[in-house]
Amino acid sequence: MTVSGGMLQHLIDQAAGLDPVRVAVVDAAQRVVIETLREAHALGFVEPRLIGDPEAIEALCDDFGWALEPDWIVPAKSDAEAAAMAVELIRTDRAEVVMKGLIHTDVLMHALLDKDHGLRLPGRRVSHVFVAEVPTYPKLLGITDAAINIAPDLSAKAEILQNAIDLFHGLGIETPKVAVLSAVETVNPAIASTLDAACLTMMGRRGQITGAIIDGPLALDNAISRRAAEEKGIVSPVAGDADIILVPDLVSGNVLAKDLECLGGAVAAGIALGLTAPVVLTSRADPAPARLASLALAALTHHRLPKSPSKPPAPEASLQCAAQPEHACRPLPA
Repeated sequence: MTVSGGMLQHLIDQAAGLDPVRVAVVDAAQRVVIETLREAHALGFVEPRLIGDPEAIEALCDDFGWALEPDWIVPAKSDAEAAAMAVELIRTDRAEVVMKGLIHTDVLMHALLDKDHGLRLPGRRVSHVFVAEVPTYPKLLGITDAAINIAPDLSAKAEILQNAIDLFHGLGIETPKVAVLSAVETVNPAIASTLDAACLTMMGRRGQITGAIIDGPLALDNAISRRAAEEKGIVSPVAGDADIILVPDLVSGNVLAKDLECLGGAVAAGIALGLTAPVVLTSRADPAPARLASLALAALTHHRLPKSPSKPPAPEASLQCAAQPEHACRPLPA
């Protein structure tokens, strides 16, 4: 199982050179999940903890000729119990990464974000990053947030952006270039996302967001095409060369990511950040190569991201910015 093009495959190769991470796979009885874990284990960067129905898991593993160790299967009678068990494995240092299996995302996130027994970190917003390999783009492209925060306000976007920047640092991109996306490349008071983009650009210059070159507003063509930027007369260190795209909201980000996958031939790895462990959040329709790349991304994140990540801006006062309830996604008191 390889990822065509080589950029995500390079991440897999890097992960294969590191110590294996123990992955708590929630509701693991799915053929593509077992196929992916078997491959990752063969490459040496994963030690599985397969949570769910033992008989169903063992039957699938037998189909692949994969001999399991006795402690690899963790019985659970329901999705909620499987999610709670994954949290317990992380909290008791018996696993380092969580991976979504056949479970519905809302059930998994409910357990992960539980304020008393979940994996929340004080002062951190939970957000998602896709890292996509697009055949027509010369480098990996980060897209955030297309999975968790629905309509983030300015402060939330700053936190989402810092999560993505820290992730790219862990991938070896010392100063990633960030395009803050909108429909146009000029500030228009009638388009709120252009105002946020201008503020985020200034926040980057003033050190409120650290470790990246940030510019916006930029339309998508200007963010990823030098020709489009030049034809429009845009002078920017980011235009045409973005490493990370910050989308205005979840809907636009989700459409962009799926458009790249379904029409542009992209393969997208994706993880959730801002918790005590990286979480591989795949769609039930994702192919095995995307899942394998996501596991590699999570392994690299575990090994390379600092235990004390970049300090985020002050928490926002808004209560209307998360796909999960705001009390679940906004930072806990320090």
